[in-house]
Amino acid sequence: MNILHLDTNHPLLINQLVDLGLTNDEDYTSSKAEIEAKIAKYDGIIIRSRFSIDKPFLDAANNLKFIGRVGAGLENIDCDYAKSKGVHLIAAPEGNRNAVGEHSLAMLLSLFNKLNKADKEVRQGQWLRESNRGIELDGKTVGLIGYGNMGKAFAKKLRGFDVEVLCYDIKPNVGDEHSTQVSLKVLQEKADVLSLHTPQTPLTIGMVNSEFINGFKKPFWLINTARGKSVVTEDLVEALETKKILGAGLDVLEYEKTSFEHLFKMEEPKFRWMRKAKKSNLPEAFQYLINADNVILTPHVAGWTIESKEKLAQTIVDKIKAFMIQGDIK
Repeated sequence: MNILHLDTNHPLLINQLVDLGLTNDEDYTSSKAEIEAKIAKYDGIIIRSRFSIDKPFLDAANNLKFIGRVGAGLENIDCDYAKSKGVHLIAAPEGNRNAVGEHSLAMLLSLFNKLNKADKEVRQGQWLRESNRGIELDGKTVGLIGYGNMGKAFAKKLRGFDVEVLCYDIKPNVGDEHSTQVSLKVLQEKADVLSLHTPQTPLTIGMVNSEFINGFKKPFWLINTARGKSVVTEDLVEALETKKILGAGLDVLEYEKTSFEHLFKMEEPKFRWMRKAKKSNLPEAFQYLINADNVILTPHVAGWTIESKEKLAQTIVDKIKAFMIQGDIK
C-alpha cells in the first residue's frame, strides 16, 4: 500500500509502517488542491487537522482504503460520505486521553487555588495573601458531560480526592467505578464543577449556552478540554459576570480555526497581532476572557504532551496493522 502523510508526527509512525512493508510519502506543504491532484495513487492518508477531508477530496481519492487521523475527533472528515465509499476511518483517542485527564485536573486545581492570578501578582511585586485564598476540591461534586476515553481518564485522575463524580452521556450504561451515570437534570442539580469531554457534533455545537448554564442549580466552575464550539463565548462571559460560572479553564475556544493551529483564521504563528494593540479588533467576549483573573486559557494543548505524541502515533500504527490483517490488505 502507498501511504501519504499530510502532517508531521512522531517518527515511529513512518518507521513502523515501513517495517510493515508500506510505501510512505510525505507532503507537509502542498495546497489541498495540489494534494487532490495526486491523491488517487494512494491507498491511505495520515492527517492531524491540516485541512478538511470533504466530498470533492474523497471523490478524487478513488483508491483510498483508510484515513488515519492522529488525534481523537473526526469532525474534519465527512465521515458518512467516506464510509459510503468504503473508506475505513481510524482515530486515536486512546493516545492522548491520559494527557487530557491530567490537563483537566491541572486547570481545575489552578482555578481553585488562583495560581495564575497569584503568580502574576507576585511577579509584579504584590504579596496579596487574603485575596488569593483558595478553595479545596474535596467535598465537591464534579460533573462530566461525555464519558468516553477523555471523560473516563479525568474521572480516574479524581480518585485521590474526596469528591463525587457524576457523568452524563447519550450512550447508556457507560458509568463505572470512577463515575456514576446520571441524567442531565441530576447533573445540573448537583454539580459544583462541569467538565466537557464531548466530540464536535450537531448536538454539541453551542451546547453550553445561557439556557443550559441557567439550568444548573448552583454556581459552578467550567472546564473545557473538548471542542471550542461547544461553548457560546458570549453566554459564558455573561455567566462569569453574574457569577453563575465561578471560573473557567478553556483549552479550546469557539474562535479556533478548524485546523486548531490558529485563532480567528490568522496565520501569524506568534500572534504578533496581540502585541500590536489590536485588541479592539477582537470579539468583545474574547477580550473579557483574556483579562479575567478567574479564566485560564491554553492553546488546544490538553492532549499535546511529549508522551501523547508517541502514544498517538503508536495507536495509529496498531490500528492500521489490525485493519490490514482483518481486510487481508497488502
